[in-house]
Amino acid sequence: MSGIEDDLDALFELPLTEFTVARNALAARLKKAGCGDEAARVKALVKPSISAWAVNQLYWKHRQAFDGLIAAGERLRRAHASQLAGKASDMHGPLAARREALSGLSRLAGALLRDAGHSATPDTIRRITTTLEALSTYSPLSVAPPPGRLTADIDPPGFESLAALIPEVGQAERHDQSTRVIPFQPLVSAEADDVSKREESRQAKTASAKAALKAAERTLSETRTMAQDVGAALKKATAQANQTEKDRREAKERFEKASIAVEEARQRVHSLAAEAEEAARALENAERGVEKARKELKEGNYILD
Repeated sequence: MSGIEDDLDALFELPLTEFTVARNALAARLKKAGCGDEAARVKALVKPSISAWAVNQLYWKHRQAFDGLIAAGERLRRAHASQLAGKASDMHGPLAARREALSGLSRLAGALLRDAGHSATPDTIRRITTTLEALSTYSPLSVAPPPGRLTADIDPPGFESLAALIPEVGQAERHDQSTRVIPFQPLVSAEADDVSKREESRQAKTASAKAALKAAERTLSETRTMAQDVGAALKKATAQANQTEKDRREAKERFEKASIAVEEARQRVHSLAAEAEEAARALENAERGVEKARKELKEGNYILD
């Protein structure tokens, strides 16, 4: 199985244009070797989208930067969990670190796309950034997509998936209440004892609900801040991409104009060369005429003035 996994890794490292042929060849080889299930698994693999392929290449070719993003996402998750537990925690540092990691990987992705002959459009860069952000959030989960083998874009996890990343709100508080030492009181009646227990349960649920609401409000506030930061980074990246595209078009226009000018200069040189050749022939003919005239005058004993 380790050999098959290595083959799969190698498959997703290939240029996008070679994926389908290599996948079919690997499936055929596995089938011929009697590995029918593995061959079917490989045959079912979908060719990655251009943005998913770029994220895969970041994992294989820029692992240090990729791991830096995952680590930044983990630090952000821990800071978030600390806040939900009611502890003071700095969110700005982890947010800034993840934003910087995302920005750096987005630039690397653009370079990878251009080097491979693909267009690094703003929409493609946006989808790459979204997938990278999702991977940095998903990384602690058991359902996290395998990095390096993506076939499609990934959206950030929803609220239910995100809840799995943080400790249960109010659990510590309920634990403290359950272990609290209650002074001995004489038993008045079973009914009074039942009412007291229901009241304690109601108070515990109320406290837990208040804690959950407070934590949810903090989560909403931090998520809004995160969304604003990512939005600003996306806006900046889009502006840079648009400027780069504009520069490329202008450079292309200058190149085309220069090419036309070069061609016109070549034609002019060719025309002047033809004129020079014709002038040289005329000069040569004139020199021969002068020489002939001198000879005739000499033979006729004419006197030259």
